[in-house]
Amino acid sequence: MTSGEGAGTSGGTSGWRIEWAPLALVVLVSVMVAVLNATSALMEAQSEGDVIDPRGPWVFELTSVIMVILLAPFIGWAVRRFPPADGRWLMFAGGHIGASTVFTLVHIAGMVALRIAAYAVDGRTYEFADNNGDLVLPLVYEWRKDLLTYAAIAAGYWGWGYWQAQQAAQAMVAPPAPQADSRIEIRDGSRIILIDPADIAWIEAAGNYVEINTAAATHLARGTLAAFEEKLSPRGFVRVHRSRLVNRIRVKAFRPTSSGDLEITLDDNRTIAGSRRFRAAIGGG
Repeated sequence: MTSGEGAGTSGGTSGWRIEWAPLALVVLVSVMVAVLNATSALMEAQSEGDVIDPRGPWVFELTSVIMVILLAPFIGWAVRRFPPADGRWLMFAGGHIGASTVFTLVHIAGMVALRIAAYAVDGRTYEFADNNGDLVLPLVYEWRKDLLTYAAIAAGYWGWGYWQAQQAAQAMVAPPAPQADSRIEIRDGSRIILIDPADIAWIEAAGNYVEINTAAATHLARGTLAAFEEKLSPRGFVRVHRSRLVNRIRVKAFRPTSSGDLEITLDDNRTIAGSRRFRAAIGGG
C-alpha cells in the first residue's frame, strides 16, 4: 500500500484499544480530585456546624470517578477516530460533540445506578432529582462538568499520541550502517532472485505472501512478514505497521500526523503509513 491509507482502513489505529499510560493518568488524577472534593465537603460541613453522613461525599465522588475511569478508553477511541486533521474540522467537531454527549449520558446513568445501589445497601433511597423533583437542573449541572472532564481527558489522549509519534520520528533519524554482503535470496514463483536489501523500499504482507517493493518492480514472494523481519532487521529494516516493514536507509522524510500516527516519505517520493503502536521497534527498543 502507498499513500492514501486512512485512519479507518485495515491496519489503521482508530480502532478500539486500551492505552494504559493515559488511562493510568486518568485514574491518578480522578482519584486525587475525588479525595479532595470529598474531604473538602466534610471539612466545610464541620466548619458550618452541619451534621452530615460522612459516607455521603465519598459515595458521590467515587461513583462518578468509577464511571469516568470506565469511559476514559472510549474518549481515547474518539480522539483517534476524529483527529483535528486539516480539512476535516466538521467531522472533528461533530464527532466530539456526539462522543461527549454519549459520555455524559452514560456517565450520569452509571453514576446514578451506582448511587442507588450504594444507598440500597444502607436501606435508603437515592433520588437524582432536586428537592423540587426537577431533573433538568441536575442534568445541566452534571452536563457542564462532564464537558470539561471530556475535554481534559481528550486533550491528554491527543497529547500522548502526538508525543508517541514524535518519539517514533526521532528514532528514525540515525539508520544503521548497511551490511557489506547484503544480497538476499527470494523465491518469486519459479524463479530465485538475488536482491540487495538496499534496493528494497518496503515489504508488505499480502495473505500467505509478501510484496517486496523496489524502485524497479514489486516481487510477490511466498513467506511471512515475521520471517522477513527476522532476516532483515539486522540490515536496517524496521516494522512500522503490523503489515509493513520499511528500509530506513530509503526514508527521506517523516512527520507525525494529527491522529498520532506517522507519514513516511521514501527517497522516490512514495509515501507509506506507519503506526505508533510499533514505535518501540522503530526506536530499536
